Amino acid sequence: MLPTPFVPKGLAYRDDEDKVRLESRNGIIQVNFVLHKVSESQEERVTPELVLKLQELAITQIYRCAGYFRDGLVSIGGSDHQPPQAGEVQALVTQMCDYINNKWHAPPIHLASYVMWRMNWIHPFFGGNGRTARALSYLLLSVKLGFVIPGTKTIPELIVANRGPYFEALRKGDAAWQQGTTDVTGMEELMSSLLAKQLVAIHHQATGKNEPPGAH
Repeated sequence: MLPTPFVPKGLAYRDDEDKVRLESRNGIIQVNFVLHKVSESQEERVTPELVLKLQELAITQIYRCAGYFRDGLVSIGGSDHQPPQAGEVQALVTQMCDYINNKWHAPPIHLASYVMWRMNWIHPFFGGNGRTARALSYLLLSVKLGFVIPGTKTIPELIVANRGPYFEALRKGDAAWQQGTTDVTGMEELMSSLLAKQLVAIHHQATGKNEPPGAH
């Protein structure tokens, strides 16, 4: 079992300007880590340690909980979902990883969508949950496809640029879970559309044309 020592929930940055600088720097570091992991292995086993590493890279020097699971309750603004007790977090993250590893041959979009929803449902950290979920989801999608997905903006960037459909897909997953089922079709539809948008950007870049392939 991974250690979960008491971690202060306070801030580590000096001011808003310092926070923006650190978020930008950490985002680049986290992206580079994801790209390295994609090129490193075609059979990436998902572990709680990997989840912790992604969160640590996202919020180091911003929040003092970098690299640790939460040891208390959290709430999600604008959501009716109450994340589980802190004592359940490590086991739930392990179960999430087992689901992915046991269903490794499922369609990439399903695994990426599942982890996007489940990470947010567990909310295993005091800070950096969304950034970690998006990074792990994109890592899974890329590894399963066998290459770094070309195109900009990337799926995580597209989500941040328009969070409404993302939040709605999370709510649909939560509602299904309340009914006793695992159903992430809403997230799968969103992820599929965002993947298409990312790839179409490559066509635009290559041709200088704004219409999608096959439009004529």
